[in-house]
Amino acid sequence: MELPSLPPHPYIDCGSRREARVSYYLNKVVQGGYEQTLARVVEAFKKEGFGVLTEIDVRETLKKKLDVDFRKYRILGMCNPPFAYKALQAEDKIGTMLPCSVVVQETPAGQVEVAAIDPAASMQAVGNPALAGIAAEVRGKLARAVAGLS
Repeated sequence: MELPSLPPHPYIDCGSRREARVSYYLNKVVQGGYEQTLARVVEAFKKEGFGVLTEIDVRETLKKKLDVDFRKYRILGMCNPPFAYKALQAEDKIGTMLPCSVVVQETPAGQVEVAAIDPAASMQAVGNPALAGIAAEVRGKLARAVAGLS
């Protein structure tokens, strides 16, 4: 199965040279309102075997803790149990990187953006070759869920 195409990697301008920066997320700006998008995100990820373990309303939390206003911004902790289990068997400390974070935010331009962690990028830091295949499969599932949003 072919993975959906992703935008090109952004670059860091380092004076006279440009260096590629590894993208650590998969994202898409979607149509529709914020609340409707949240519901669509949960359904799209569910089709790929993910469920929501945690939900953090960043806007509400920052208002409560710091009394500051912030845009609509939620972090969903998504888990695909079979893949989480495989990853935990391959690397006992991988739980520090679980669950997969998915952000749903209202942009300053009033659009709604969905961004998911790219597990292939984050697993490179671990340096365990046994995780590469797992991360690639999870990346494919996350990419399909994000790409499937309209």
